[in-house]
Amino acid sequence: MRPVSAAIATAAAACLLAACSGSQPSTFAVTGASVDPTYWCPGGANNAKYDLHATVNVRNGTSHEVSIQSVTAVMTLAAVQGSWLEKVGDRFDAGIATFSTNSVAAGASASLKVVIPSACTSDKYGGNTSSAGDYAVTLRLVTSAGAFAVTAQNQHEIRAA
Repeated sequence: MRPVSAAIATAAAACLLAACSGSQPSTFAVTGASVDPTYWCPGGANNAKYDLHATVNVRNGTSHEVSIQSVTAVMTLAAVQGSWLEKVGDRFDAGIATFSTNSVAAGASASLKVVIPSACTSDKYGGNTSSAGDYAVTLRLVTSAGAFAVTAQNQHEIRAA
C-alpha cells in the first residue's frame, strides 16, 4: 500500500470508529399514532357525545423518566361524502383527552392509550341520503421532555344518515 493510501485508509477507519462509538444525543420521540377507523353516528343524534380512541407510540431514548403531562386533540375535516354539516378544512378542537400512561421509563418504549371526546349529528336512518366525514386527527403531547405533535397514520370516519 502506498503511504498516501495507507494514511487515507487509517483516517477513514478512525472516522468510522468515531462515528460508531460517538455519543449521539438521546431524545424522547413520538413514533406514530392511530385512531378508531369508523364511528356510526346514531340515527337522529344531535351533537351526541362519543369516545374516539387513539394509540400513540413513544420512545424514551433519554437517561431519565419522562412524564406525560397532557394530551390534546384536533380533528381536521379532510374529505366528505354526501351532505355534511362542515366543509373540508374545518377544525374541531376536541380539547384535553384522557390517557393511560403518565410516564415512560428511561430507555423504554410505550403505547399511550388515549380517549378523545367527540360528538356527532345525524338525521334518522332509513332515508335515501347518507353522508360521511373523514377527519385527520392530530394529537399534541406535553411532556417533561417538551411538546410533541403527531397526526394519526389513518383517518377517523364519522358515518351518518
